[in-house]
Amino acid sequence: MNHGIGVDIAFLLLATLAVVTGWRVFRTDSMVRASFFLLVSFIAVGVIMILLAAEYLGVAMFFMMAVEMTVMALFMVMFMMNPAGLNPMNMVHQERIAIGAGIVGFLVLGAMALFAVFPDQPVSASLDPVKSLGNEMLGDSMLIFESAGLVLLTTMIGVVVLSCHRGRYGAAAEGSLPPGLEPGGDPAGKPEEDEEEEGGGHHHHHHHH
Repeated sequence: MNHGIGVDIAFLLLATLAVVTGWRVFRTDSMVRASFFLLVSFIAVGVIMILLAAEYLGVAMFFMMAVEMTVMALFMVMFMMNPAGLNPMNMVHQERIAIGAGIVGFLVLGAMALFAVFPDQPVSASLDPVKSLGNEMLGDSMLIFESAGLVLLTTMIGVVVLSCHRGRYGAAAEGSLPPGLEPGGDPAGKPEEDEEEEGGGHHHHHHHH
């Protein structure tokens, strides 16, 4: 391929960044930090895709991973005991299996990259890959994509509902008061005697959230 030295330097720097940040994901104590290290790693891979002239895949990687890792960081803050990494913790479970799987995966992918014979079928210059992909996604395959999106959304809502019944501070149904119908009024929909017993104990609790 006839490209300048700049592309080679950029590739080496981005590849190093992707590998180093990928390694840091497993070395940090903080779940949120791990999410963002993973995001940097994926973005470096996305830029490498753009260098390979796969602009659509590279930009799609940016958009997907930016949103995905941000959501992951939010979920970590919501559900994990130690999202900020204030206590030391190990990100790797079953270390021997993890190391073995990592080495095998690296060797297989490396062998594929070095020894596989890739097909040499250049696409005609007149074909616009982004346009043809758009026609496919919003034409014949639109129903599949729409259905997949709905299924993922309902799955996410279901996961949150199932896991939120018991919040970090105890049962979700206790300890938080509904807002009053008038500003500063009594909590809506709560029996009077119930309110008087529990009201005092719960007001200060409400401010923690």
